[in-house]
Parts: sequence; structure tokens; C-alpha cells
Amino acid sequence: MSSLLVDNIGELVTNVPGTGDGSPLGLRRDAAVLVEEERVAWVGPARYAPAADRRIDAGGAAALPGFVDSHAHLVFAGDRAAEFAARMAGQPYTGGGIRTTVGATRAASDDTLRTTVRRLVGEAMRQGTTTIEIKSGYGLTVADEARSLRIAAEVSDETTFLGAHVVPTEYADRPDDYVGLVCGPMLAAAAPYARWVDVFCERGAFDADHARAILTVGQAAGLGVRLHANQLGPGPGVRLGVELGAASVDHCTHLDDADVAALAGSAAADGSGTTTVATLLPGAEFSTRSPYPDARRLLDAGVTVALATDCNPGSSYTSSMPFCVALAVREMRMTPAEAVWAATAGGARALRRTDVGVLRPGARADLTVLDAPSYLHLAYRPGVPLIRQVLHNGVPQCRS
Repeated sequence: MSSLLVDNIGELVTNVPGTGDGSPLGLRRDAAVLVEEERVAWVGPARYAPAADRRIDAGGAAALPGFVDSHAHLVFAGDRAAEFAARMAGQPYTGGGIRTTVGATRAASDDTLRTTVRRLVGEAMRQGTTTIEIKSGYGLTVADEARSLRIAAEVSDETTFLGAHVVPTEYADRPDDYVGLVCGPMLAAAAPYARWVDVFCERGAFDADHARAILTVGQAAGLGVRLHANQLGPGPGVRLGVELGAASVDHCTHLDDADVAALAGSAAADGSGTTTVATLLPGAEFSTRSPYPDARRLLDAGVTVALATDCNPGSSYTSSMPFCVALAVREMRMTPAEAVWAATAGGARALRRTDVGVLRPGARADLTVLDAPSYLHLAYRPGVPLIRQVLHNGVPQCRS
């Protein structure tokens, strides 16, 4: 059995409460991590580290679990830079540009889509992301949604059927017929490649009745529930997600007291947080000049919060979790510790995973070494390439 020791870690974020400094980050100083067969085998003080076949010297730098990006749209073709420029000149974001990407994606070859997905996954990995969820939603035909998920499944176990992204142009006057297509042949074709089902429950997309119908049918097909909710304005999405036991409701930009109470009321019986996670996507607010979600309000209410990139060609074309951490601290009233937890353990909660976003024996050996002495630098030095080394399943992926 081959083993790898990462030692001389000056500051290690484990996300194991009650260890290290006792904080939710479970900080350890002068630490080491032993990896065997793609899993963490041991974590502890460097001076007590077991022998290993190979060694990586972290040089006193900080290390943390690989980022878990629980919301991304990577299967697409085309470019919407002109739309971004128009928004920066004052045009509001409505979500209507999705149909532009749908046309380009339908016209693209499998190889073109595959190249884009792999490029973005590699780009994210170089910035410390070792788990990434990938949605469909830019095909909106039976064949195109199925192929989008098939391509996504080549690089990620976390794939989400988002046939209900928008109503495509050819169904503009027949939304009920499109929902029937999504619930029937499209879901049947997509489900073999998907773990989750999602709906864009917003004005101009799908209302609560349509969202409920699609998510309920998806659940019956064995898919977990996720939901785009309350991004463009107040609406029923958050409460619908909690009612259906969604793993995550995403965006959560416009919340009223009842929304926050519903999320807080989904508390897990073991006291580990809420069963429905509020996944916040500050890259979208940055790219659309929209109000940022109030993470502080959610955290103070006891809601579990995750951070994700929402990487997509229209409203958040970033694959950088460090950038989202910095935005969350600066714009959403999160502390650096809360933001780092949300980008790692929080993302894992949003995917209902216990093997990622944490560094403890048995977890997947996903580790990011920073070119910095502390995780604080992720917010303290925004825009600086701080990722020195990434291990995914215990295998070094990239090194600066």
C-alpha cells in the first residue's frame, strides 16, 4: 500500500470540531496528514507523523480541505461577454440571456462541450476546488439535456438535471407542455446520468406549481432535490425547497422573515445544522450588480450556509472559490472562518457528503496547500494566486 505524507503544515484547517483549537475549523498547528489509497489515514502533530513512502513538505504554509463548489453550470457553448458589458453600463439582469446560451449549446458538438467542461474543471482545480457539482440546463431538449449530463458525469459524480432552467423559445406560449416534457421523456433520459434535480423557481422562469411538479417527479425517480430560489426577487422558492426536504436552496438573495424561519426550522436532529442548506453565490451578485445576500442574518438564525461559484457564461463566469470567499467576507458580513467553512464543509453539506470538505481519517484525501501562512489570506489577499499545491484523491494535481 503506497502512502504519502504531507507535513510541515504551519496551520491546518480540518473542519473537525473539538479537535485542534476547538473551533468549527478544527485548526491544528505544526501538523501533518498521512494519505493511503486515496483516503486520509492519519492527521496530527508533525512531530508524531508516521513514516510514508513519499513526502510533500508544505514549508510551514497553511493547508485546508479542497474547496467544494456545490453549484456550477459548466456544460455550455458560446460567450456572453457583451451581455456582461451591457450590465456594467446599466442594463438590469433578468435571466433572459440563458436562451442565448441554449442556442449555442444545441449547435455545439459533443467534443466542443467536453472541451469546455474539462477546461473549467481544470481551472477550478488549479484554484483549489476538488469537488464540483455540474448542472445541465443549456440544452432544453430531451437529447441535449441527456448529453449534457452524460458529458458532466465523465468528470464529476455530482451532476444535476436542470431541464427546468427556462422555458425554451419553441415552448414560449406553451409552458405547461414544456413542464410535461421535463417531467416525462426528458427526466427519463437524463436521470441515469444525474444525482440531483433542480428548478429555476423565479419570475420569468418557473412558478411554484411547476417547480413542485418537476421536483416531486424527480424525487420519485430517485434524485435528490436542489432549487434556485429567491435570486431575482421575493418568491416561494425557499419555502418550497424546505417543504420538499431539498439539500440546498441556492442564491437566497431576497429573503423575508418567513423564509429565514423556514430554513432555520429545518434543523437536523443531531444539532449539526440545518438539513436544507442556504447556498450563497456572491459571484452572481458581483457580475450582475445586484444586492448581495445577507449571510449574517442567516448565520445568526442558525442556518447552515455554503458558498459556491455559480460558474456559468452569463451571470457569474468565475470558477474561483477563493474569489467567492473574499466577496463573502467583504460584502456579505461573514468572518473569514465562516467563509472558509462554507466553501469547504458547507459545500459538502449542500451535497450531503461526509467524505469531502473535511480532513479526518476515512475522508477523501483532497487537500489544498496555500502559498500563505494562514487561511485568513484567502480574504486578506483577494485576487492573488495563493494555491500552491492541490491533492485530489491523494494525487498531486497541480503545483504553482
